[in-house]
Amino acid sequence: MLVHIGDVVKTRKPHPCKNDLWRITYVGSDIKMKCENCGRIVMLDRIVFEKRVKKIVESAVHEEE
Repeated sequence: MLVHIGDVVKTRKPHPCKNDLWRITYVGSDIKMKCENCGRIVMLDRIVFEKRVKKIVESAVHEEE
């Protein structure tokens, strides 16, 4: 899965604050994301991240055609 800093992703299960939208803040071998509702920051291994993410809702990089 190709993600960029600033992307908004939807997770399969909601956070305890009842939100399932997260903004990507760091991309590397780990992925850091921030909850759009409560502001909690979570860092996950890329493999775990790819299993938990359902889809990319908003992309920070617009592809030119």
